[in-house]
Amino acid sequence: MRIGPSPARHPSHISWVSKVARSTRNVRSGRAPGLLNLFAIPILACIFAVIVSPLLEFTSHVQSSAPGAIEARYENKLFWPALAAVAIIFSALNFSRLGAIVWPAHVIALLAYLTFAGATVLWAYAPEISFTRYTQQVMIVTSVVLPALLADRRTDLIHGLFLCFAIAVLLNVLMIVQGNQGELAVDFRGYFPTKNQLGALAAVALLLSLHEVLYPGRRRVFGATIGATALTFLILSGSKTALGFAILAPTLAGIALAMRRIVRLSPVLLPVLLVVCYFVLVGVSNFDISRVSYILTGDPTFTGRQTIWEFASYQIGQRPLLGWGYRGFWLIGPNAPSVTEAPGWVKGMPNAHSGYYDTLLELGYVGFGLLLIFLATTVHAIGRVADRDPKRGWIILSVAFFIMAANGLESSWMRDFEVLWVVFLILTVETARYWQRTRRGRQLRGARPISRPTRRPNLRGAAARSIG
Repeated sequence: MRIGPSPARHPSHISWVSKVARSTRNVRSGRAPGLLNLFAIPILACIFAVIVSPLLEFTSHVQSSAPGAIEARYENKLFWPALAAVAIIFSALNFSRLGAIVWPAHVIALLAYLTFAGATVLWAYAPEISFTRYTQQVMIVTSVVLPALLADRRTDLIHGLFLCFAIAVLLNVLMIVQGNQGELAVDFRGYFPTKNQLGALAAVALLLSLHEVLYPGRRRVFGATIGATALTFLILSGSKTALGFAILAPTLAGIALAMRRIVRLSPVLLPVLLVVCYFVLVGVSNFDISRVSYILTGDPTFTGRQTIWEFASYQIGQRPLLGWGYRGFWLIGPNAPSVTEAPGWVKGMPNAHSGYYDTLLELGYVGFGLLLIFLATTVHAIGRVADRDPKRGWIILSVAFFIMAANGLESSWMRDFEVLWVVFLILTVETARYWQRTRRGRQLRGARPISRPTRRPNLRGAAARSIG
């Protein structure tokens, strides 16, 4: 047996041991580094919706508006079940952290909205189709919400969301020159099938780049580059409504947060006041949605949407309370009411071109009420994010306002993996993550401080010093 001090270990051995111990602590606490971080799963869902799915549709030349085309695509059958399974497995590995999650009201409202949509399958016109579409929607929500709530609080979902859209913008730059029967042609839509999809992508990328510009260094330069490119696509796409909403949304978000800071009003009051003022203005004058359409696009029918909305309004009246069932009206077969009773070209519509009309049509006034509660509580919770981080709260509210306004003309509320719906889910979860931080911070500030025992004076030492 050797007596004496132990030999000094090599510094590299000490650093290796400390790294292993730190990694073990991170895994045990749910803060696994690198690709093991749950943050990557929601971003993968965004990458699939923004990049992979449109590219596959572009290369295969298959229209997603065909009946059953989305459900029949093999990538959808494989990707979403696999991603949902990965999300559940990683969440199970971090099961100890589930008890620490504080579920905010807007996430509970989202789950209630999703649950009621599943219940409507029972009375849907085509229960099999509605159930298949609902199952896919559950996998999408699971892939985004659950892992993001459990991810390391230090991760930045908004920055990851920006990088996803930045890649899509740069990729679209490479795709604007297309070959057609041996001839090259410039099409600014790139790999997106319609100008509206390109406009939505460019608008969200532009808004997210505004947030990046607020930070110094390379982050600001890269954000400005992507913002300028996205603005160019937004103008060249010809999507006037997307351009108008992209300008209006951050302005309204700034006004709403200023109202909260000055007079302590919830940001949700601003859109409510705007809707009320619109209906009052319609009641006392001839100013209506047709005049708004003519001012924005020069067409009083919103490029034919008025015809679709009139037909949708009639069908809403047939089942006003509970609706026709989740995704149970459009593209469900040749004998469906959307085909047998629709006028002319409306028969081939994939949706009502309005997220609010589609919600009323499929989920009735009960589902529409749950959607409004979900949106109102989300916007209210974003105000709390702004109290803690004004820049982050402003950009989240700006993108949220844009998506809420865009759903007046396009349908994306809980519809497959629509880009705007996936983005809104990520905003919802990011708001919940910051809400948890604020809630925990308040609990810690309100906790009673732990009293430490006072150290007794060394009387013997003091006496010895005085005698000496």
